[in-house]
Order: sequence, then structure tokens, then C-alpha cells
Amino acid sequence: MSRIGIMGGTFNPPHNGHVHAAQQAVEALHFDRLLLIPDNIPPHKVMPKGSASSEQRMEMTRRMAKLIPGAEASDLELKRGGRSFTADTLRRLTVENPGSKLYFIMGTDMLLTLDKWREPETICALAALAVIARDEKDRAAIAQKAAWLHETWQAQIEMIDCPALPVSSTQVREDRSVCRNMVPPEIFAYIEQQGLYF
Repeated sequence: MSRIGIMGGTFNPPHNGHVHAAQQAVEALHFDRLLLIPDNIPPHKVMPKGSASSEQRMEMTRRMAKLIPGAEASDLELKRGGRSFTADTLRRLTVENPGSKLYFIMGTDMLLTLDKWREPETICALAALAVIARDEKDRAAIAQKAAWLHETWQAQIEMIDCPALPVSSTQVREDRSVCRNMVPPEIFAYIEQQGLYF
């Protein structure tokens, strides 16, 4: 059975934290493929002014994919248009990959609010949840929520130990020196070439 990891995000821009989390997930769960899927319109946040376009975020995601074993960038959500709901994406990937086991990669904060997402029961039915744990506090919170999600929707949850890198996309967009230090060189070169963010 093929094991497919799925990592979504705005990737505005992809930074070393994204790359590190993806690499740790691949190593821990031995994916055959890892799909990196930029959101079209994220359901839970507004894209900040001065953001990269969909095409630019897709190109940066392609460059990120080259740094991670077995990874590929997918424009599934960009092509679908509208708000990017995880349940819709997992339904499509289930049809496209019959017999494969899907793993949806998420951070601790995402897991803790999963019950407030659209169709959480569908998400839990279609994919195992691969949750990035940054520290002991995260592990305790994940374990507690995992028990509830398993009882409520039979969720399967895999915890991935991954000490956090101190970086956020907001910092990267606002400070060129942070961007240079915390974004892979291939992506920083593209940001410079396209005149993004600064």
C-alpha cells in the first residue's frame, strides 16, 4: 500500500520551518510520496497585502519540493478555485489514489482546533493525521486531543517529534535579512528575482 503525505499551506513564502517539518514527517512515516499543496484561498485567514500571487506561490512550492525526498508540488487547490477546504482535497486525493493510505500533516495548533473545521469527520475518515510536536507541552496537548478525536471520529493520529525552528512566514515577509537566513537559497533567489515582499 502506497503511503502519501499531504502538506498544505499558503507557502507565502515556504521557509526553512516548512522544509524541516516536511523532512521530519517523511523520515518518521516513510512516505512513498509527499504532496505539497498551496492553498487557493485559506478558509481561516486573509492573505496579507503584498502577498505572492498563486502562480508565484506555486513556483516557490516547486522549488521547496526539490529539497525533500519524494516530494512534489500539486496545484490541486489552486486549480479547484474558491476556498481551500481540506475535506474536499482529501476526497479528491482518495479518488485519484485508490488503495493508498493518506496522511495529512498538521501542526499542534491545527489539531487542537480540528473539530471547528469544515467536515472534521470526513478528514478523520479519509486520512491519518500526522501531527508535528515541537516540545513536551505539545506532546501532552496532542495526546489529550487525539484521545477525544479517536473516540469521536475514530481518528488515527501519528505524532512526529520536530523541534520548532524559530521562524514564521510573517517575519520572513517583513524583514529581508530574516528572509535571506530563513528561506532556502533557491526560494530566496526567486523572491529577489520577482521583487516579492520588500
